[in-house]
Amino acid sequence: MVRTAAMPRWPAGRRGVAPRGRKKAWRWLRRILAAAIGAGFVFPFYWTFVISTDRPGQFDSFPPVLLPQWDWANWSRAWALAPWPRLFLNTVFIASCTVILCLITSTLAGFAFGVLQFPGRKALMALTLSVLMMPQTVLIIPDYVLASDIHWVDTYWIQIVPWGASVFGIFLVRQFFVTMPREILDAATVDGAGRMQILWRIGVPAVRPALVIISITVFIASWNSFLWPLVMTRSESIQPIEVGLSSFAGANGTDIPGLAAAATFTTLPLIIFFLLLQRQFVRGALSAAGSIR
Repeated sequence: MVRTAAMPRWPAGRRGVAPRGRKKAWRWLRRILAAAIGAGFVFPFYWTFVISTDRPGQFDSFPPVLLPQWDWANWSRAWALAPWPRLFLNTVFIASCTVILCLITSTLAGFAFGVLQFPGRKALMALTLSVLMMPQTVLIIPDYVLASDIHWVDTYWIQIVPWGASVFGIFLVRQFFVTMPREILDAATVDGAGRMQILWRIGVPAVRPALVIISITVFIASWNSFLWPLVMTRSESIQPIEVGLSSFAGANGTDIPGLAAAATFTTLPLIIFFLLLQRQFVRGALSAAGSIR
C-alpha cells in the first residue's frame, strides 16, 4: 500500500502507546470492579461481627457505628446459651458422613450413567435430573411421616441418609466419564480388568476434580442445613449448630447482638475451611467446565 500525504503518520517512538494505555486502564478497571464485588461479599460478615461487639442498645442506633466496639460480653453470653462444643461435633460428624455417602453414590451412579450401556439409560438420567425441580420444602411433611414410621425421627440417620446422594454430583461425575476417551476403558477391559477395577484404578483418578467439588459443596450445604434438622430432631445432643442458633429467638424477641456473635464464631470455621481448599475448588471447577458438553 502506498502512503499518501493525506494519511496521518504516527510519530516515531509513540507507536502502540494508545493500545498499551487502554490495556492498562482496562486492567485497573477490572481490579477496582473485583475489589468492589469482593467488598460486597465480605461486608455482611463484617457487619455481623461489628454488631456482635456492640455495647447494649447500640446495634440499632442511627447513624450506625461502622467500627467494632470490642465489647466481648455478647460473645460470652452467646457461648453460655447453648452447648456449642457438642453442636460443633455433631455438625462435623453429620457433614463428614454425608460427604462420604455422596462421594460413593455419585461415583457409582456417574460411572453407570456415563460408561455402562443399558436400556433406558437416558430416560433414567433425565428422571434423576428432574429431582432438581422439586422444592424440598414441599416434601417436609411426607418425609416426616415416613421418618416417624421407621423410627428415625430425632436420630443421626435422618440427618445423614436422606442427603447421601446428590443429583448435581451424579451429573458432574457422569459428565467426566462421558468425556473420557473410550479407548482407555476398552484397553483395560482387554487386559482383563473388571468393572470395579476400571472404576477404582482409572475412573476415580480421572474424576478427582469432580469429587473435590462435590466434597466442598456437600460439606458446606450440610453445615448450613437448618430447616431439615429443626423439623426432624428435638434433642440438643444430636442437633447441628444451625439449630442451636435458633436459641436466640424467644417470646420476648430475638437477641440480635448475641445471635450475631454466635453466627460469627459458627461461620468462621466454614470460611477457614473454604479458604484452605479454594485452590482445589477452582481447579475442580475449571476441569468440570471443560468436561460439560
